[in-house]
Amino acid sequence: MGGLAGGEVNRDEHDYALWEKRVDAMMMLLTNKLQIMTVDQLRKGIEALPPDAYENMTYYERWIASVTNTLLDEGVITADELASKMAAIEAQAQAHAPEAG
Repeated sequence: MGGLAGGEVNRDEHDYALWEKRVDAMMMLLTNKLQIMTVDQLRKGIEALPPDAYENMTYYERWIASVTNTLLDEGVITADELASKMAAIEAQAQAHAPEAG
């Protein structure tokens, strides 16, 4: 968090998960091509996260939280649209999940 000691930085290279790559690509589209939001808005949204959320989220989890909140605040998406899409994704995931036995 801004102004606080952040601890040691792990500089080892690592593979990114598909969802992390998608979040990065979404941010590039939103800021560069579509110009729907700015990097400053991303940073502001990350800095606005409650301390416990900030500390428990990964780098790209903070990004997607900020992007989501910005899109909601700017009226690009509505809470109902977001909830509907999340429910559809959850239903699809459950339909493709192996049955517990």
